[in-house]
Amino acid sequence: MKKERIGLFGGTFNPVHEGHIKVAEIVQQRAQLDKILFIPSYEPPHKGSADMAPAVHRLAMVKLALEPYPKFEASSIEIEEKGKSYSIITLQKIKKIYPKARIFFIVGVDAFLEIDTWKDYEEVLTQCFFIVVSRPDYCLKDAMNVLNGKYMKNMYGVSGNEKLNESKLSLYTIFLLPIQALEISSSAIRAKIRTGKFIKNLVSPAVEAYIREYNLYTW
Repeated sequence: MKKERIGLFGGTFNPVHEGHIKVAEIVQQRAQLDKILFIPSYEPPHKGSADMAPAVHRLAMVKLALEPYPKFEASSIEIEEKGKSYSIITLQKIKKIYPKARIFFIVGVDAFLEIDTWKDYEEVLTQCFFIVVSRPDYCLKDAMNVLNGKYMKNMYGVSGNEKLNESKLSLYTIFLLPIQALEISSSAIRAKIRTGKFIKNLVSPAVEAYIREYNLYTW
């Protein structure tokens, strides 16, 4: 029986935008994931919170954005924990909820290049699969040299329209997936809101309405 494949897509989602959705759609199709959990962090370890919307709002926006996508689901697992959000703790909790599933961490290459700053990163790398996606202004191949190339033998560059089959999962644990990402950033969206510019097509209509209703990102 084929094991369920679950993707974990974490971030501040401050706010969630169409670029996030596009990445998830591509990863879901190429990695043949049964489900992707969008996991907003309560307090990210590596980012400041000066213009961070309250966690309850960020989670609500993720839920709104995901309504049209049956394979995507918002998870409050880190927000319920409160405090700093560490991947190792989240991973351990998810594995208890889905003990028989294959778990895939979805990260941008920019985050993966700093994996040695993650709490218990070596344990994280051994407990799940990684899908490392390209990001504007970063070279995906640089991921091969992370930790002085220690994990190079575990890496596989996904090409063309190739999908991850069982044989690849038996040989590799880290997959480098080039994608044509939308050049949208949450910080640019927040800047537009502060200056009164339109954000139509950058976020879903439901998210845009929510931001207006609660007057988010105007400070």
